[in-house]
Amino acid sequence: MIRKKQSEKAGKKNNPIIGGLLFLISILLLVITGPLGFVYGIFHTLFKKGFKGVGEYFLKIAISIDQLGNVLMQHLLNALWIKKGGYSFGNRDETISSALGKNRKLGTLTGFGKAIDAFLDTIDPNHSLNSIDYYIEPSDTIIDKLAWIQLKDHKILCVRSKGKQLFYIPGGKREKGESNVAALSREIKEELEVTLNASSIKFVKSFEAQADGREPGIFVRMTCYMASYTGTLKAAAEIEELAWLGYSDKPKVSKVGHLIFDHLKKVGKLD
Repeated sequence: MIRKKQSEKAGKKNNPIIGGLLFLISILLLVITGPLGFVYGIFHTLFKKGFKGVGEYFLKIAISIDQLGNVLMQHLLNALWIKKGGYSFGNRDETISSALGKNRKLGTLTGFGKAIDAFLDTIDPNHSLNSIDYYIEPSDTIIDKLAWIQLKDHKILCVRSKGKQLFYIPGGKREKGESNVAALSREIKEELEVTLNASSIKFVKSFEAQADGREPGIFVRMTCYMASYTGTLKAAAEIEELAWLGYSDKPKVSKVGHLIFDHLKKVGKLD
């Protein structure tokens, strides 16, 4: 069970016949060319980078095996390690340890799952928590969103939609083909009538939590950025109210907002 930092990729759907053929081809390639490629890889990295390179090569292989295990054993792990409504194993771009850590944070591990997590802790303290990766392949159980973190006097700008009670960090979803920068800029322009300075947009962190108002097991992932802007902030489109909230206002925001507030408080940017 390995730690991994990942990149986001769109999923590709295949019919059962194509999936089966690709599976057989991948097994044949692994059996026939795998040993040769493995031996060559060891000598190549040893020559190019020394023993450090070989260690990095082994780590990459271990991560890939861990990802394979997350897919291969997903149904068994979902049945034995997590409670109903927990974060599901099975994302092909995520390690077992990452999914285990998310369920630990959510409190959805079964007794068996807790025992596995405790065992890993004896080997590597807080292994599963340290392995959590919030930037993974989108799936049917993850609502992928972007957010703009704007701070003033140690408070964060939040907005509330019409007819809603909870505030959220301004932003929204990408449209097909949009980059993160383009999508975030468009959403902020629509919601707050200001223009983000594209050259100043800087990635902060990604956060993931149970989606408010959705059935258990549906999560929202918030990829957050900071940026300067031009114009005057004004509630527009579906936004009914904007407010500058402090840490004590955390109960007013969504579950994923709680994580963002906690992070900003920890790094000293929110009072």
